[in-house]
Amino acid sequence: MGHAVVLGEALVDLLDAEYDGQPVYLPAIGGGPLNVAVGVARLGGRVQFVGSLGDDALAERIRAFLTGAGVGLTGAVTVAAPTALAMVTFAGPEPDFRFYGDPPSYALLGADDLDPDLVAGADVLYAGSIVLLYPAALAGLRRAWGLATGLRVFDPNVRPSLFDGPEALPRLREVVAEFAAGAHLVKLSAADADLLYPGEPAEGVAAYLRELGAGAVVVTLGAAGALVAAGPDLVRVPAPTVDAVDATGAGDSVMAALVADLLAEGAPAEPAGWADRVAFALRVAAVVCESPGGATAMPTRAEVAARFA
Repeated sequence: MGHAVVLGEALVDLLDAEYDGQPVYLPAIGGGPLNVAVGVARLGGRVQFVGSLGDDALAERIRAFLTGAGVGLTGAVTVAAPTALAMVTFAGPEPDFRFYGDPPSYALLGADDLDPDLVAGADVLYAGSIVLLYPAALAGLRRAWGLATGLRVFDPNVRPSLFDGPEALPRLREVVAEFAAGAHLVKLSAADADLLYPGEPAEGVAAYLRELGAGAVVVTLGAAGALVAAGPDLVRVPAPTVDAVDATGAGDSVMAALVADLLAEGAPAEPAGWADRVAFALRVAAVVCESPGGATAMPTRAEVAARFA
């Protein structure tokens, strides 16, 4: 088994909570790509997190957490900025994120900061999420995408609260098309699809991304499961029934499971093989939804097997 490289943000989430009858915010290490990296490691994959981390005590906690989770930090860099924060509130299990940091510490990894050998030697390269909205970080992702010799996976992970004006969405839509055209796998949520292409059904979005050149497209549909486009026919994969308490990291865990299986077995030989991969990924997400937290809720294969014995 080779290794995966996960490019993107790491930050600290402030979770809406309660202590001694008073509302408080509980700090938790997070960021979509960080969640993916931890999820891959928990599922038995070798993975390196590549991103920019701040120069404060919170960044040291992030480094210690990733190291403890078995995630490599060879390609991570320290930048002169405080660790960015994301305030997370809930209306039901779905989280709402508001971001703080100017400049955000996670958006300062440029093209020249990459370790070319680390990226080129990866069997799987993950790119995407909110760093797509920042020119310097986007340049780094583009260079990594060009250096990659293995499988390329992409997740836009759209966060409209970070849009800086009416032109942000059209710019992001162009970036998504650019990366999707060269991706072996694109994963996005139904919410991502609706934000990027308003009024277009998930089936149409999946077909469009495939037409651009994506090898396979997975659209997660929450409790309704996922839509898989990898061949001539669209396939719906049902999700297991769970008692969700916190959906934070659920989509990231789907991507983590898919990346871990790509590391272990490579890409499926037939389009139908993607449905089996996605069915397992949805079981991983179910375990995550039944526990509070994002990165800390990522399960091992044994835990998933025990939950769905």
